[in-house]
Amino acid sequence: MPNSLAGFNRRPREEAEAELLACCASRAFAAAVAARRPYAGRERLAEAAETAVRELKWPDVLEALEAHPRIGERPSGEGRESRWSGEEQAGAHEDTSGRDAELLAAGNRAYEERFGHVYLVCATGLSGAELLARLRARLGNDEETERGVVLDELVKITRLRLGKLMEGECG
Repeated sequence: MPNSLAGFNRRPREEAEAELLACCASRAFAAAVAARRPYAGRERLAEAAETAVRELKWPDVLEALEAHPRIGERPSGEGRESRWSGEEQAGAHEDTSGRDAELLAAGNRAYEERFGHVYLVCATGLSGAELLARLRARLGNDEETERGVVLDELVKITRLRLGKLMEGECG
């Protein structure tokens, strides 16, 4: 049964925040989006979510990143977040075998060493080769530029997951 926007708007704050954490694992994000209810439409909710992501302080972004598995690795756990991550990274798992998987793993390590957090990319629809190419390109970014790219990618992922949440993929 779909998770209607009306139902989301009526939920107790704690329940709404818990659902939102599946979309972006920052408590500041979840609190901000839940506090702005009620929403007149799904697009208004998506706009509020984007605004909330872009207003996050960097420690809050890092909190959200902790919930994301490395690109090319299978997510752990059995909850919807793990399922959604697996679906989003399907192209990485199909295309990366042998040498490609080793290159992606090495790229993840280099990225984490350079920036201090997981390489975040909206992987939906991208092949392993595309993900690796983007990772390599982003290794050339300075920290400020990369933080902007991370926010853009977090917005994309959050919007996708919010859509799934509203389509009834909730708890």
